[in-house]
Amino acid sequence: MSTISEKIFSRAAGTEEVKANEFVIANVDYAMAHDGTSILAVRSFREMDIEKVWNPDRIVIPFDHLTPANTDTTAALQNDIRGWIKEQGIKNFYDVGEGICHQLLPEKGFTLPGKLVVGADSHTCTYGAFGAFGTGVGATDMSEIFASGKLWFRVPESIKIIAEGKLNKHVYSKDLTLKIIGTLGVAGATYKAAEFYGNTIEDLSMSGRMTLCNMAIEMGAKAGIVPPDKKTFDYLKGRSVEEYEPVYADEDASYAEQYHFDAGELEPQVSCPHNVDNVRNISDIPTTRIDQAFIGTCTNGRLEDLEAAADILRGEKVAVRTIVVPASREVLLEAVRKGIIETLLEAGATIGSPGCGPCLGGHMGVIGKGEVCISTANRNFKGRMGTGGHIYLASPATAAASAITGEITNPADI
Repeated sequence: MSTISEKIFSRAAGTEEVKANEFVIANVDYAMAHDGTSILAVRSFREMDIEKVWNPDRIVIPFDHLTPANTDTTAALQNDIRGWIKEQGIKNFYDVGEGICHQLLPEKGFTLPGKLVVGADSHTCTYGAFGAFGTGVGATDMSEIFASGKLWFRVPESIKIIAEGKLNKHVYSKDLTLKIIGTLGVAGATYKAAEFYGNTIEDLSMSGRMTLCNMAIEMGAKAGIVPPDKKTFDYLKGRSVEEYEPVYADEDASYAEQYHFDAGELEPQVSCPHNVDNVRNISDIPTTRIDQAFIGTCTNGRLEDLEAAADILRGEKVAVRTIVVPASREVLLEAVRKGIIETLLEAGATIGSPGCGPCLGGHMGVIGKGEVCISTANRNFKGRMGTGGHIYLASPATAAASAITGEITNPADI
């Protein structure tokens, strides 16, 4: 009996039934490369001497990593890709200010249940929130997909993660995600597909599920998948670009491991430098001064994340640099309509153009040597946001509370 991943790969490979650890040549439903990785993918594609991509309607290219362009070199490289996109007739191109790739593909209806969606970015696993198999590959692998629409895969084994219980006030999907990663470790799910179950997962919004699946790669997973349900279908109504058929694991599907979490006992979590699995309860964090708070990224730059931060910051003033970068233009517009942006600005926050912002250490908020940033991003590796800086990962509410006090703070204390 089959897991979700095995069923998706069976369809994609055109095989009746594939099992974990088998190698398949799979047909990719949608392929994504952003401004950072499309440059290398297109360079490899050109070296193949192939004139046309396999299907321009199934390629999606958002510009999000270094946007607006931070140097003349970046600007020149991006303009080269714009020319290639026009030459290839790729209509699914989202230029500066539209938002982060992992937010845009769901918003534009490309991340559909049962589909195989491959991106030249490790956090493509975000798309599993919609019951798709989303996974990241290297730029040269992406050039092969551009050329043929196919790629080889080893079908991953699956692990089952069950979370039960109601999250307490000021505890969010990000806290649950960090707890899971802290428990399994950075290599605890290496080349496995993590399927998430339990009433805690069912209660999460689509944004919360995206946060959860986004960070599956931080424990080594090939994919993170939430079985699709009514929330999924409601989100996709009016968005989906084509028909889809959801798939579910069989009752007696085989899992490599199973893990259980009591979400009702969870308090806010903080991932400390310089490893994502260095996770502690916020009550165990010693007094830690911060220089900057950053709220955004493909992990926590969605509307409900900005709203959670605004709820904490309303009527308060930040004590440190506080940078807020919405995940997309759609998110920014809705945040403006709801008065969220006004609240953040009044508190002293700086609002950035929709995109990745300082997450990858490119621009718009890079930290200096010895500086400390509390961030809602997905990685806190040494040098990630600037050489010699220290990054603590937390929820938007924890980041906002910390911005007010100037030190890592439990949002319940504000």
